[in-house]
Amino acid sequence: MRTKPQQREYFFDSIRAYLMLLGVPFHVSLIYSSHQWSVNSAESSLWLTVFNDFIHAFRMQVFFVISGYFSYMLYLRYAPREWWKVRVERVGIPMLSAIPLITLPQFFLLKEWAGKIHGWAQFSLYEKVNTLVWELTSHLWFLLVLVIFTTLGLLLFRHLRRAAPEDAVAPGWIVMTLAILFYSLCWCVMRRLIFTFQPALLTDGLFNFVVMQTLFYLPFFCLGALAWRNPALKARFVRFNPWTLLGSLLAFFAYMANQRYSSGEGWLYEIDAVVSMLMGLWMVNVVFAFGHRFLNAHSPRITWLVNASLFIYLVHHPLTLLYGIFITPHIANNALGFIAGLVFVFGIAFILYEIHLRIPLLRFLFSGKKARP
Repeated sequence: MRTKPQQREYFFDSIRAYLMLLGVPFHVSLIYSSHQWSVNSAESSLWLTVFNDFIHAFRMQVFFVISGYFSYMLYLRYAPREWWKVRVERVGIPMLSAIPLITLPQFFLLKEWAGKIHGWAQFSLYEKVNTLVWELTSHLWFLLVLVIFTTLGLLLFRHLRRAAPEDAVAPGWIVMTLAILFYSLCWCVMRRLIFTFQPALLTDGLFNFVVMQTLFYLPFFCLGALAWRNPALKARFVRFNPWTLLGSLLAFFAYMANQRYSSGEGWLYEIDAVVSMLMGLWMVNVVFAFGHRFLNAHSPRITWLVNASLFIYLVHHPLTLLYGIFITPHIANNALGFIAGLVFVFGIAFILYEIHLRIPLLRFLFSGKKARP
């Protein structure tokens, strides 16, 4: 176990917070994009579609790298069982609290006002359960995946701790790119086999979250843990490499082309997986280098955002839907509607965050942290 305290790396906290807060412009822009969502504007916007695609193409991959980094850091501070308990409480309690308080009311909102769920009375028992899994998990899916990663971490981190010494040579970008490419192709083969022989599994919410999403983001979570274990790898991530920026731009163009010219029954999802995984890897360098250069300093305002980011992410989704259902139809200009949506969602979310800080029970439910005596 490490005995020497580590200097706090503020840029990691900041990046994690900003990636989570990007969920707000992502979902607000989704209203105005050409993608079909629960709520859409009358006319789509090209630039907001591109903006939405850009956020979606890399955000969660980079987020899970940081999650793996912090998870392994905390693993070294606790006994394994205590670490698992602490991590599951911090992630699982907000997730379980948000289901009855946020996503269940959101389900009724979508059912009654958005017209998303048609023919509920005629659904079979499985169809109702599966719909509830999709809708109640909703934007909380990453918390479920983090709980799974924490459980897997009991085994993965034990082996990682016994692995090569910390001064091991870091793999180069070509090696990491080939490794992610190979992994993405394996994921694609698995998905294509499921699509061919058991296509119903791909519409099953529980299977999608527990298996497909977990396997998709697993290499990024492991990369984060390896970055803590191997300082040379972390140094490679935070040292800007212009080739990763070029690769990210090319991958993004490929991502947009695939979204527009491929079909779901063709190779849309497989191409999407390969491109997204590669872009996610390369954007780790772009985001980390930028964050290390501009965000690696203490700031009370950034600390407030870091502490507020999870709560804001949890409550932003129903606020976005409310905005889309009741306000979007009255704003003809998409750019104005997008800006108004950000003000609406962030403004109310900030107020709700400050209110919840003053109620100990809500603070515990949305953070998993017990109040200090």
